[in-house]
Amino acid sequence: MKPTLAIDPGFRTGCKVAVLDQTGKFLEYQTIFPHQAAAQRVQAGRTLTTLIAKYQVELIAIGNGTAGRETDEFVTEVLQSLERQPIKVMVNESGASIYSASPVAIAEFPDQDVTVRGAISIGRRLQDPLAELVKIDPKSIGVGQYQHDVDQKLLKKKLDETVESCVNYVGVDLNTASKELLTFVSGITPTIANNIVAYRNQNGAFDNRRQLLKVPKLGPKAFEQAAGFLRIRNGKNPLDNTAVHPESYPVVETIATDLKVALTEITQVGDRLRKIDLKRYTTEAIGEPTLRDILAELEKPGRDPRAEFKYATFKESVKEISDLAVGMQLEGIVTNVANFGAFVDIGVHQDGLVHVSQLADRFVSDPKQIVKVGQVVTVWVLEVNENLKRISLSMRGDRPTEAGGKAERSPAKSPDKSPAKSPPKPTPPTVDDLKAKFNKKR
Repeated sequence: MKPTLAIDPGFRTGCKVAVLDQTGKFLEYQTIFPHQAAAQRVQAGRTLTTLIAKYQVELIAIGNGTAGRETDEFVTEVLQSLERQPIKVMVNESGASIYSASPVAIAEFPDQDVTVRGAISIGRRLQDPLAELVKIDPKSIGVGQYQHDVDQKLLKKKLDETVESCVNYVGVDLNTASKELLTFVSGITPTIANNIVAYRNQNGAFDNRRQLLKVPKLGPKAFEQAAGFLRIRNGKNPLDNTAVHPESYPVVETIATDLKVALTEITQVGDRLRKIDLKRYTTEAIGEPTLRDILAELEKPGRDPRAEFKYATFKESVKEISDLAVGMQLEGIVTNVANFGAFVDIGVHQDGLVHVSQLADRFVSDPKQIVKVGQVVTVWVLEVNENLKRISLSMRGDRPTEAGGKAERSPAKSPDKSPAKSPPKPTPPTVDDLKAKFNKKR
């Protein structure tokens, strides 16, 4: 992770600014007032510049609530004067205020105000979202369309199972994980998790997995159970950032020696790893199935199975719903997916709806097959109703026009759909014709 400056925006009460180190440890807090007098705006810019230089900030997290867009614009102005510009990201702050007044936050920061805790939570959500969001009751985040209609105990159970599966699938960063997240790791009790965080805050980031044995009440048995799920990025031993358990390090070192490659380079010779004779390295403690798992892990060391992090860039000229126009192309973030479509945050404090019929150029039976929460998408404005605060969006290949809001399809030769000419109607018979027909029958 990287040193982060977090901003909880506000107009009258000012913007709450918190600085976190690369492990998420709280360092400093300031309140700035960039949205009032011009002199205060200048002073706020100086404060931000000083904090960025003092702590070598690389990430800036800005809450997307009230005054979020205005604060984002202010930070952009400040960064333009810097040679080294941190990455600026808008962060969803749903549930941050709930967390700041919760027993978990009070126990974590007993000497800090709720406003400070809220800013810290926003910054940590950018650093490690999973580690921070597990502290909040799911009902405060908005996990689904019918979250209040389902059994709350069952909902919590299913969400806990999801977190456990993520821990097993992704692993936990030992230097950023919260104590709440650490408790999901096998062998780590709440007491041990609290001791790990305390040790980390006192001694700094972990350099290797063996340091865990110095943590109070974390014995060899707990270490054996937990070590494989804990990751250390940029540690002394490159294997600490893999799922390879420390007890298997010797066999990996032997394989590296036989292949005549450095341990730091063994992950770069995947083709040679697949050709080795596993029987040469099989022992009573490590069988062939375990060796296959080790080699499979070495081919993707520390690779996070989640997609590469992306963030939306909101249009600077669009801050309110009144700034929208039919046909406008925007970038946004999917905030919720329902059976009838998806809601997208486009930076105007009011999510727009992409109806299921507008998600793709084909029939879509399930919106979840097209989009997911947190995905960055490109949309076009179909309709805007300021009175009802409704925004209709589209993700189809059609391009709405500003005039009538109708879709403008890409030029293509369409079949002739003009109505076919009907055959001429027969001339009605005259009286003489009817008499002749009657006489003929006689």
